[in-house]
Amino acid sequence: IGATNRPGGEPERETQQPSSVRDQGRRSVVKMSAKTGEQQIGAWVTALCAKKPTPGGGAAAAVAAAIGAASGAMAAIYTTRKKDEESGVAAEARALASALDAAAARCIVLADEDESAYAALQASWKDESLSAEDKAKIEATALNVPVSLLKLCHEQSAAVANFLPRCNPNITSDAKVCIHLLAGAGRAAYQTVLVNQPKEEVKAALLPLLTDLAKHEKLVLPEGF
Repeated sequence: IGATNRPGGEPERETQQPSSVRDQGRRSVVKMSAKTGEQQIGAWVTALCAKKPTPGGGAAAAVAAAIGAASGAMAAIYTTRKKDEESGVAAEARALASALDAAAARCIVLADEDESAYAALQASWKDESLSAEDKAKIEATALNVPVSLLKLCHEQSAAVANFLPRCNPNITSDAKVCIHLLAGAGRAAYQTVLVNQPKEEVKAALLPLLTDLAKHEKLVLPEGF
């Protein structure tokens, strides 16, 4: 779950129990907003701008990844011309488009899971009836959301980078947009991972994915960039 420092104010989201919760409950419990996929993007962005805990950085990363995956899906489905059918590339392109379409939908779900996980995490700070085991499960769920997002970004970015040489040359820029957005979203997700104070072995397992994302971006940037 992400942490955001608002100018002139206290951190809106953090993994440790904030002082505003301890001090006579001045901060209210997180209220769930409408599902991300049911909102107009302008309204969702306005909600992200607001001084409230959710949606936050974790959801922002997920939405960015969804947009990136959708851009890649468009590039893939446009690689189904007659010449692509004849070469066999069209079948590969359709499979990639389907996978990216599913990934985009999954990212929207992850945005909502980020909000739900944070609500449960915040509630756990004040619920003295929860056992240590229950609190550990809640914390693990909060960590799993950005970990899952980073892994998804890595998988789909690698697929698009591999497909790029066969992509319709008239729309490769959209495939490259996909790679850039997935790389950025993956790195953003890692920042959210860190907020949740993961064990060293978790960070060690994710760092190679970040390295790969940087390699994918380098492939589509001008030489010497």
